[in-house]
Amino acid sequence: MSDRLPRIALVVFVLGLALHNLAMAELWDVGVRGASLDVVAAWKDVLLAAALAVAILGARRLPTWLWADRLALAYTGIVVLYWVLPQGWLGDGAATHRGQLFAARHDLIPVAAYFLGRLLVLTPVALRRLSLALAGLAVAVTVWGLADVYLVPLQWWRDSGVPGWFGEQLGLGYTGLSGLPENWVLNTGDEQNPIRRLGSTFLSPLATAYVLVIVLLYLVARRRPSWVVVAAGVAYLGLLWTHTRAAFLAFALGLVVLAVAQRRLLPVGLAGASLVVGFGFVAAFPSIGPSTSYTPAELVILRELGKEHPDVGTDPLTGGDASTASHWRNLRDGVRVVIHHPQGYGLGNAGVTASRTRAEIRAGESTYTEVGVETGIVGLAVFVAWLLAVLVGLWRRSAWLSASWVAMLAIGVQTDVIGVHWIAYVLFILAGAAIGGGLRDDEVST
Repeated sequence: MSDRLPRIALVVFVLGLALHNLAMAELWDVGVRGASLDVVAAWKDVLLAAALAVAILGARRLPTWLWADRLALAYTGIVVLYWVLPQGWLGDGAATHRGQLFAARHDLIPVAAYFLGRLLVLTPVALRRLSLALAGLAVAVTVWGLADVYLVPLQWWRDSGVPGWFGEQLGLGYTGLSGLPENWVLNTGDEQNPIRRLGSTFLSPLATAYVLVIVLLYLVARRRPSWVVVAAGVAYLGLLWTHTRAAFLAFALGLVVLAVAQRRLLPVGLAGASLVVGFGFVAAFPSIGPSTSYTPAELVILRELGKEHPDVGTDPLTGGDASTASHWRNLRDGVRVVIHHPQGYGLGNAGVTASRTRAEIRAGESTYTEVGVETGIVGLAVFVAWLLAVLVGLWRRSAWLSASWVAMLAIGVQTDVIGVHWIAYVLFILAGAAIGGGLRDDEVST
Protein backbone atom coordinates (compact mmCIF):
# COMPACT_ATOMS: atom_id res chain seq x y z
CA MET A 1 0.00 0.00 0.00
CA SER A 2 2.88 2.40 0.81
CA ASP A 3 4.12 1.94 -2.79
CA ARG A 4 0.82 1.74 -4.64
CA LEU A 5 -1.13 4.70 -3.25
CA PRO A 6 1.46 7.37 -4.21
CA ARG A 7 1.71 5.93 -7.74
CA ILE A 8 -2.06 5.80 -8.09
CA ALA A 9 -2.31 9.34 -6.74
CA LEU A 10 0.08 10.63 -9.42
CA VAL A 11 -2.01 9.30 -12.30
CA VAL A 12 -5.21 10.53 -10.62
CA PHE A 13 -3.69 14.00 -10.36
CA VAL A 14 -2.56 13.97 -14.00
CA LEU A 15 -6.07 13.23 -15.23
CA GLY A 16 -8.31 14.40 -12.39
CA LEU A 17 -6.92 17.91 -12.02
CA ALA A 18 -7.66 18.55 -15.69
CA LEU A 19 -11.34 17.89 -14.94
CA HIS A 20 -11.50 19.54 -11.52
CA ASN A 21 -12.94 22.96 -12.43
CA LEU A 22 -15.39 21.53 -14.94
CA ALA A 23 -16.64 18.93 -12.46
CA MET A 24 -16.99 21.48 -9.65
CA ALA A 25 -18.91 23.85 -11.94
CA GLU A 26 -21.30 21.06 -12.89
CA LEU A 27 -21.82 20.14 -9.25
CA TRP A 28 -22.55 23.78 -8.43
CA ASP A 29 -25.07 23.84 -11.25
CA VAL A 30 -26.98 20.85 -9.86
CA GLY A 31 -27.15 22.38 -6.38
CA VAL A 32 -24.06 21.15 -4.53
CA ARG A 33 -22.83 24.45 -3.12
CA GLY A 34 -21.22 26.16 -0.15
CA ALA A 35 -19.51 24.00 2.46
CA SER A 36 -20.63 20.80 0.76
CA LEU A 37 -18.87 21.74 -2.46
CA ASP A 38 -15.80 22.88 -0.51
CA VAL A 39 -15.56 19.38 0.94
CA VAL A 40 -15.83 17.78 -2.48
CA ALA A 41 -13.31 20.20 -3.99
CA ALA A 42 -10.80 19.23 -1.30
CA TRP A 43 -10.43 15.74 -2.80
CA LYS A 44 -7.04 16.67 -4.24
CA ASP A 45 -5.71 17.93 -0.91
CA VAL A 46 -6.96 14.87 0.94
CA LEU A 47 -5.44 12.53 -1.63
CA LEU A 48 -2.10 14.36 -1.52
CA ALA A 49 -2.03 14.30 2.29
CA ALA A 50 -2.95 10.60 2.39
CA ALA A 51 -0.40 9.63 -0.25
CA LEU A 52 2.34 11.63 1.48
CA ALA A 53 1.50 10.16 4.89
CA VAL A 54 1.55 6.62 3.50
CA ALA A 55 4.85 7.27 1.73
CA ILE A 56 6.48 8.70 4.86
CA LEU A 57 5.28 5.76 6.95
CA GLY A 58 6.65 3.36 4.36
CA ALA A 59 10.04 5.09 4.20
CA ARG A 60 10.04 5.78 7.96
CA ARG A 61 11.60 9.18 7.43
CA LEU A 62 11.41 12.34 5.36
CA PRO A 63 14.34 12.77 2.95
CA THR A 64 16.58 15.67 3.99
CA TRP A 65 19.98 14.88 2.49
CA LEU A 66 19.72 17.02 -0.67
CA TRP A 67 20.02 20.80 -0.64
CA ALA A 68 16.64 20.97 -2.37
CA ASP A 69 15.12 19.03 0.55
CA ARG A 70 16.60 21.37 3.14
CA LEU A 71 15.57 24.48 1.27
CA ALA A 72 12.02 23.11 0.88
CA LEU A 73 11.86 22.61 4.64
CA ALA A 74 13.32 26.08 5.26
CA TYR A 75 10.72 27.62 2.98
CA THR A 76 8.00 25.66 4.78
CA GLY A 77 9.23 27.01 8.11
CA ILE A 78 9.09 30.59 6.83
CA VAL A 79 5.56 30.13 5.47
CA VAL A 80 4.38 28.70 8.80
CA LEU A 81 6.10 31.54 10.68
CA TYR A 82 4.36 34.16 8.56
CA TRP A 83 1.10 32.29 9.04
CA VAL A 84 1.22 32.53 12.84
CA LEU A 85 2.80 35.99 13.14
CA PRO A 86 0.27 38.74 13.93
CA GLN A 87 0.08 40.78 10.76
CA GLY A 88 0.02 43.98 12.75
CA TRP A 89 3.67 43.34 13.56
CA LEU A 90 4.53 43.41 9.87
CA GLY A 91 2.83 46.66 8.95
CA ASP A 92 -0.44 46.94 7.09
CA GLY A 93 -1.31 43.31 6.40
CA ALA A 94 -5.03 42.78 6.78
CA ALA A 95 -5.75 39.26 5.56
CA THR A 96 -8.61 37.34 7.13
CA HIS A 97 -8.02 34.05 8.92
CA ARG A 98 -9.71 32.35 5.98
CA GLY A 99 -7.38 34.12 3.59
CA GLN A 100 -4.34 33.07 5.59
CA LEU A 101 -5.51 29.45 5.47
CA PHE A 102 -6.01 29.62 1.71
CA ALA A 103 -2.58 31.20 1.27
CA ALA A 104 -0.85 28.59 3.43
CA ARG A 105 -2.43 25.87 1.35
CA HIS A 106 -1.42 27.63 -1.88
CA ASP A 107 2.20 28.08 -0.73
CA LEU A 108 2.72 24.63 0.79
CA ILE A 109 1.01 22.34 -1.74
CA PRO A 110 4.12 22.39 -3.99
CA VAL A 111 6.28 21.42 -1.01
CA ALA A 112 4.05 18.49 -0.09
CA ALA A 113 3.93 17.39 -3.73
CA TYR A 114 7.72 17.63 -4.00
CA PHE A 115 8.27 15.45 -0.93
CA LEU A 116 5.73 12.93 -2.19
CA GLY A 117 7.82 12.74 -5.34
CA ARG A 118 11.00 12.31 -3.32
CA LEU A 119 9.50 9.20 -1.76
CA LEU A 120 8.01 7.90 -5.00
CA VAL A 121 9.49 5.04 -7.01
CA LEU A 122 7.83 4.46 -10.36
CA THR A 123 7.81 0.90 -11.66
CA PRO A 124 7.99 0.19 -15.42
CA VAL A 125 4.23 -0.41 -15.43
CA ALA A 126 3.62 2.87 -13.62
CA LEU A 127 5.87 4.70 -16.08
CA ARG A 128 3.92 3.36 -19.04
CA ARG A 129 0.69 4.46 -17.41
CA LEU A 130 2.17 7.88 -16.75
CA SER A 131 3.29 8.17 -20.38
CA LEU A 132 -0.15 7.26 -21.69
CA ALA A 133 -1.84 9.55 -19.20
CA LEU A 134 0.27 12.55 -20.23
CA ALA A 135 -0.17 12.01 -23.96
CA GLY A 136 -3.85 11.14 -23.63
CA LEU A 137 -4.45 14.20 -21.49
CA ALA A 138 -2.95 16.58 -24.06
CA VAL A 139 -4.91 15.07 -26.94
CA ALA A 140 -8.19 14.94 -25.00
CA VAL A 141 -7.85 18.49 -23.69
CA THR A 142 -7.18 19.78 -27.21
CA VAL A 143 -9.97 17.85 -28.93
CA TRP A 144 -12.47 18.80 -26.24
CA GLY A 145 -11.35 22.43 -26.32
CA LEU A 146 -11.57 22.78 -30.09
CA ALA A 147 -14.99 21.17 -30.15
CA ASP A 148 -16.10 23.53 -27.40
CA VAL A 149 -15.00 26.81 -29.01
CA TYR A 150 -16.47 25.91 -32.39
CA LEU A 151 -19.60 23.96 -31.47
CA VAL A 152 -20.74 25.14 -28.02
CA PRO A 153 -22.19 28.70 -27.92
CA LEU A 154 -20.75 31.03 -25.30
CA GLN A 155 -24.29 31.60 -24.05
CA TRP A 156 -24.44 27.96 -22.97
CA TRP A 157 -21.51 28.63 -20.65
CA ARG A 158 -23.07 31.86 -19.39
CA ASP A 159 -26.10 29.80 -18.32
CA SER A 160 -23.99 26.97 -16.86
CA GLY A 161 -22.58 26.55 -13.38
CA VAL A 162 -19.25 28.15 -14.33
CA PRO A 163 -20.16 31.72 -13.28
CA GLY A 164 -21.51 30.38 -9.97
CA TRP A 165 -18.44 28.21 -9.33
CA PHE A 166 -16.01 31.04 -9.93
CA GLY A 167 -18.11 33.90 -8.58
CA GLU A 168 -20.17 32.60 -5.67
CA GLN A 169 -18.15 29.56 -4.61
CA LEU A 170 -14.60 30.84 -5.14
CA GLY A 171 -15.36 34.53 -4.70
CA LEU A 172 -13.77 35.57 -8.00
CA GLY A 173 -15.97 38.37 -9.24
CA TYR A 174 -15.68 38.32 -13.02
CA THR A 175 -17.91 40.99 -14.53
CA GLY A 176 -16.90 41.64 -18.13
CA LEU A 177 -18.26 38.38 -19.53
CA SER A 178 -21.40 37.70 -17.47
CA GLY A 179 -19.48 35.95 -14.70
CA LEU A 180 -17.21 33.94 -16.99
CA PRO A 181 -13.46 34.60 -16.85
CA GLU A 182 -12.75 37.51 -19.18
CA ASN A 183 -9.75 35.74 -20.71
CA TRP A 184 -12.09 33.24 -22.36
CA VAL A 185 -12.46 35.83 -25.12
CA LEU A 186 -9.89 37.81 -27.09
CA ASN A 187 -11.03 41.41 -27.38
CA THR A 188 -10.07 42.34 -30.94
CA GLY A 189 -11.27 45.93 -30.63
CA ASP A 190 -14.24 45.10 -32.82
CA GLU A 191 -17.38 44.83 -30.71
CA GLN A 192 -18.93 42.54 -33.31
CA ASN A 193 -15.99 40.13 -33.54
CA PRO A 194 -14.63 38.89 -30.18
CA ILE A 195 -12.80 35.58 -30.55
CA ARG A 196 -13.08 32.51 -28.31
CA ARG A 197 -9.86 31.17 -26.76
CA LEU A 198 -9.46 27.49 -25.96
CA GLY A 199 -9.94 26.89 -22.23
CA SER A 200 -11.05 23.25 -22.42
CA THR A 201 -11.81 21.29 -19.24
CA PHE A 202 -9.51 23.53 -17.20
CA LEU A 203 -11.96 26.39 -17.91
CA SER A 204 -8.89 28.57 -18.42
CA PRO A 205 -6.83 29.33 -21.54
CA LEU A 206 -3.79 30.04 -19.35
CA ALA A 207 -3.88 26.83 -17.30
CA THR A 208 -4.57 24.82 -20.46
CA ALA A 209 -1.63 26.43 -22.26
CA TYR A 210 0.84 25.91 -19.42
CA VAL A 211 -0.08 22.24 -19.01
CA LEU A 212 0.21 21.70 -22.77
CA VAL A 213 3.70 23.25 -22.68
CA ILE A 214 4.81 20.68 -20.07
CA VAL A 215 3.35 17.74 -21.97
CA LEU A 216 4.66 18.95 -25.33
CA LEU A 217 8.19 19.14 -23.91
CA TYR A 218 7.75 15.57 -22.70
CA LEU A 219 6.63 14.43 -26.14
CA VAL A 220 9.50 16.19 -27.93
CA ALA A 221 11.98 14.65 -25.48
CA ARG A 222 10.88 11.17 -26.54
CA ARG A 223 12.69 9.71 -29.53
CA ARG A 224 10.83 6.54 -30.45
CA PRO A 225 7.11 5.82 -30.94
CA SER A 226 5.57 7.33 -34.07
CA TRP A 227 2.35 8.04 -32.21
CA VAL A 228 4.26 10.68 -30.27
CA VAL A 229 4.45 12.86 -33.39
CA VAL A 230 0.68 12.67 -33.84
CA ALA A 231 0.00 13.42 -30.17
CA ALA A 232 2.44 16.33 -30.21
CA GLY A 233 0.85 17.76 -33.35
CA VAL A 234 -2.61 17.67 -31.83
CA ALA A 235 -1.38 19.15 -28.54
CA TYR A 236 0.39 21.96 -30.40
CA LEU A 237 -2.88 22.90 -32.08
CA GLY A 238 -4.40 23.17 -28.63
CA LEU A 239 -1.54 25.40 -27.50
CA LEU A 240 -2.05 27.71 -30.48
CA TRP A 241 -5.78 28.05 -29.89
CA THR A 242 -5.24 29.11 -26.28
CA HIS A 243 -3.71 32.29 -27.74
CA THR A 244 -1.31 32.53 -24.77
CA ARG A 245 1.84 34.35 -25.82
CA ALA A 246 3.68 33.65 -22.56
CA ALA A 247 3.19 29.94 -23.19
CA PHE A 248 4.56 30.26 -26.74
CA LEU A 249 7.70 31.91 -25.37
CA ALA A 250 8.04 29.44 -22.50
CA PHE A 251 7.69 26.50 -24.87
CA ALA A 252 10.46 27.86 -27.10
CA LEU A 253 12.68 28.44 -24.08
CA GLY A 254 11.99 24.92 -22.84
CA LEU A 255 12.92 23.50 -26.25
CA VAL A 256 16.27 25.31 -26.18
CA VAL A 257 16.96 23.93 -22.69
CA LEU A 258 15.96 20.48 -23.91
CA ALA A 259 18.36 20.78 -26.84
CA VAL A 260 21.24 21.66 -24.52
CA ALA A 261 20.40 18.93 -22.03
CA GLN A 262 20.00 16.21 -24.68
CA ARG A 263 22.69 17.60 -27.01
CA ARG A 264 20.28 17.55 -29.94
CA LEU A 265 19.75 20.17 -32.62
CA LEU A 266 16.16 19.24 -33.43
CA PRO A 267 14.60 21.02 -30.42
CA VAL A 268 16.40 24.25 -31.39
CA GLY A 269 14.89 24.09 -34.86
CA LEU A 270 11.50 23.35 -33.36
CA ALA A 271 11.87 26.34 -31.04
CA GLY A 272 12.48 28.70 -33.93
CA ALA A 273 9.68 27.22 -35.99
CA SER A 274 7.30 27.35 -33.04
CA LEU A 275 7.98 31.06 -32.48
CA VAL A 276 7.33 31.85 -36.14
CA VAL A 277 4.16 29.77 -36.25
CA GLY A 278 2.97 30.97 -32.84
CA PHE A 279 3.25 34.67 -33.47
CA GLY A 280 2.02 34.28 -37.01
CA PHE A 281 -1.01 32.57 -35.52
CA VAL A 282 -1.45 35.44 -33.04
CA ALA A 283 -1.56 37.88 -35.96
CA ALA A 284 -4.04 35.76 -37.90
CA PHE A 285 -6.24 34.69 -34.97
CA PRO A 286 -8.74 37.59 -35.17
CA SER A 287 -9.50 36.49 -38.75
CA ILE A 288 -9.51 32.71 -38.36
CA GLY A 289 -10.49 32.14 -34.74
CA PRO A 290 -13.95 31.08 -33.53
CA SER A 291 -16.04 34.24 -33.39
CA THR A 292 -18.59 34.88 -30.65
CA SER A 293 -20.63 37.89 -29.48
CA TYR A 294 -21.05 40.09 -26.43
CA THR A 295 -24.34 40.70 -24.67
CA PRO A 296 -25.60 44.29 -24.42
CA ALA A 297 -24.72 44.35 -20.70
CA GLU A 298 -21.18 43.16 -21.43
CA LEU A 299 -20.75 45.86 -24.05
CA VAL A 300 -21.67 48.52 -21.51
CA ILE A 301 -18.95 47.26 -19.16
CA LEU A 302 -16.35 47.01 -21.92
CA ARG A 303 -17.07 50.54 -23.12
CA GLU A 304 -16.65 51.88 -19.60
CA LEU A 305 -13.34 50.08 -19.25
CA GLY A 306 -12.27 51.52 -22.58
CA LYS A 307 -12.91 55.04 -21.26
CA GLU A 308 -10.77 54.32 -18.19
CA HIS A 309 -7.82 53.14 -20.32
CA PRO A 310 -8.08 55.06 -23.61
CA ASP A 311 -4.39 54.58 -24.50
CA VAL A 312 -4.44 50.78 -24.31
CA GLY A 313 -4.45 49.08 -27.70
CA THR A 314 -5.71 45.73 -28.87
CA ASP A 315 -2.88 44.53 -31.13
CA PRO A 316 -1.21 41.62 -29.27
CA LEU A 317 1.96 41.92 -31.39
CA THR A 318 2.76 45.51 -30.34
CA GLY A 319 3.07 44.87 -26.61
CA GLY A 320 0.65 47.71 -25.97
CA ASP A 321 -2.53 45.65 -25.66
CA ALA A 322 -4.55 45.50 -22.45
CA SER A 323 -3.25 42.09 -21.40
CA THR A 324 0.44 42.95 -21.79
CA ALA A 325 -0.02 46.35 -20.16
CA SER A 326 -1.76 44.72 -17.20
CA HIS A 327 0.98 42.10 -16.77
CA TRP A 328 3.77 44.67 -16.83
CA ARG A 329 1.90 47.01 -14.50
CA ASN A 330 1.25 44.25 -11.96
CA LEU A 331 4.84 43.00 -12.13
CA ARG A 332 6.30 46.50 -11.73
CA ASP A 333 4.00 47.37 -8.85
CA GLY A 334 4.67 44.05 -7.13
CA VAL A 335 8.44 44.48 -7.33
CA ARG A 336 8.13 47.96 -5.83
CA VAL A 337 6.05 46.65 -2.94
CA VAL A 338 8.55 43.89 -2.15
CA ILE A 339 11.47 46.35 -2.26
CA HIS A 340 9.77 48.99 -0.14
CA HIS A 341 8.27 46.52 2.35
CA PRO A 342 10.94 43.77 2.55
CA GLN A 343 9.54 42.23 5.73
CA GLY A 344 6.38 41.20 3.89
CA TYR A 345 2.75 41.58 4.88
CA GLY A 346 1.91 38.02 5.89
CA LEU A 347 -0.08 35.29 4.21
CA GLY A 348 -3.27 36.14 2.35
CA ASN A 349 -2.30 39.63 1.16
CA ALA A 350 -1.52 38.81 -2.46
CA GLY A 351 -2.99 37.40 -5.62
CA VAL A 352 -6.15 35.41 -5.99
CA THR A 353 -6.27 34.66 -2.27
CA ALA A 354 -6.54 38.35 -1.40
CA SER A 355 -9.11 38.83 -4.17
CA ARG A 356 -11.24 35.94 -2.92
CA THR A 357 -11.25 37.19 0.68
CA ARG A 358 -11.62 40.90 -0.17
CA ALA A 359 -8.27 41.90 1.30
CA GLU A 360 -6.13 44.58 -0.31
CA ILE A 361 -4.13 42.98 -3.11
CA ARG A 362 -0.53 43.98 -2.42
CA ALA A 363 0.80 42.10 -5.45
CA GLY A 364 -0.78 39.98 -8.13
CA GLU A 365 -0.07 37.56 -10.95
CA SER A 366 3.69 37.03 -10.58
CA THR A 367 4.57 34.02 -8.44
CA TYR A 368 7.69 35.76 -7.16
CA THR A 369 6.14 39.06 -6.13
CA GLU A 370 3.27 37.23 -4.43
CA VAL A 371 5.69 35.09 -2.39
CA GLY A 372 7.73 38.20 -1.57
CA VAL A 373 4.67 40.10 -0.39
CA GLU A 374 3.49 37.23 1.81
CA THR A 375 6.78 35.98 3.28
CA GLY A 376 9.12 38.92 2.81
CA ILE A 377 12.29 39.14 0.81
CA VAL A 378 13.92 36.39 2.90
CA GLY A 379 11.06 34.01 2.13
CA LEU A 380 11.28 34.91 -1.56
CA ALA A 381 15.04 34.27 -1.57
CA VAL A 382 14.63 30.85 0.03
CA PHE A 383 11.78 29.98 -2.34
CA VAL A 384 13.83 30.88 -5.41
CA ALA A 385 16.87 29.05 -4.01
CA TRP A 386 14.73 25.94 -3.57
CA LEU A 387 13.48 26.09 -7.15
CA LEU A 388 17.03 26.54 -8.45
CA ALA A 389 18.31 23.67 -6.31
CA VAL A 390 15.62 21.45 -7.80
CA LEU A 391 16.72 22.55 -11.28
CA VAL A 392 20.33 21.60 -10.49
CA GLY A 393 19.17 18.18 -9.35
CA LEU A 394 17.00 17.71 -12.42
CA TRP A 395 19.78 18.68 -14.81
CA ARG A 396 21.73 15.56 -13.94
CA ARG A 397 18.75 13.24 -14.26
CA SER A 398 15.99 14.47 -16.57
CA ALA A 399 16.30 16.64 -19.68
CA TRP A 400 12.52 16.78 -20.09
CA LEU A 401 11.85 17.90 -16.54
CA SER A 402 14.76 20.36 -16.63
CA ALA A 403 13.20 21.98 -19.69
CA SER A 404 9.75 21.94 -18.08
CA TRP A 405 11.12 23.41 -14.87
CA VAL A 406 12.81 26.29 -16.70
CA ALA A 407 9.59 26.93 -18.61
CA MET A 408 7.70 27.03 -15.30
CA LEU A 409 10.24 29.44 -13.77
CA ALA A 410 9.80 31.75 -16.77
CA ILE A 411 6.01 31.60 -16.70
CA GLY A 412 6.10 32.42 -12.99
CA VAL A 413 7.45 35.89 -13.73
CA GLN A 414 4.06 37.04 -15.01
CA THR A 415 1.69 34.39 -13.68
CA ASP A 416 0.94 32.70 -10.37
CA VAL A 417 2.13 29.44 -11.87
CA ILE A 418 1.89 27.44 -8.62
CA GLY A 419 -1.73 28.53 -8.48
CA VAL A 420 -2.34 26.22 -11.45
CA HIS A 421 -3.22 23.04 -9.57
CA TRP A 422 -1.94 20.67 -12.22
CA ILE A 423 1.52 22.23 -12.10
CA ALA A 424 1.62 22.56 -8.31
CA TYR A 425 0.79 18.87 -7.88
CA VAL A 426 2.00 16.97 -10.95
CA LEU A 427 5.14 18.84 -11.96
CA PHE A 428 6.42 19.08 -8.39
CA ILE A 429 5.75 15.38 -7.76
CA LEU A 430 7.63 14.44 -10.93
CA ALA A 431 10.50 16.78 -10.08
CA GLY A 432 10.85 15.27 -6.62
CA ALA A 433 10.78 11.78 -8.06
CA ALA A 434 13.42 12.61 -10.67
CA ILE A 435 16.00 14.20 -8.39
CA GLY A 436 15.50 11.38 -5.89
CA GLY A 437 16.17 8.73 -8.51
CA GLY A 438 12.61 7.40 -8.63
CA LEU A 439 12.16 8.51 -12.24
CA ARG A 440 14.77 8.59 -15.00
CA ASP A 441 14.57 9.98 -18.53
CA ASP A 442 15.67 6.70 -20.08
CA GLU A 443 12.71 5.01 -18.43
CA VAL A 444 9.96 7.56 -19.05
CA SER A 445 11.07 8.24 -22.62
CA THR A 446 10.84 4.69 -23.90
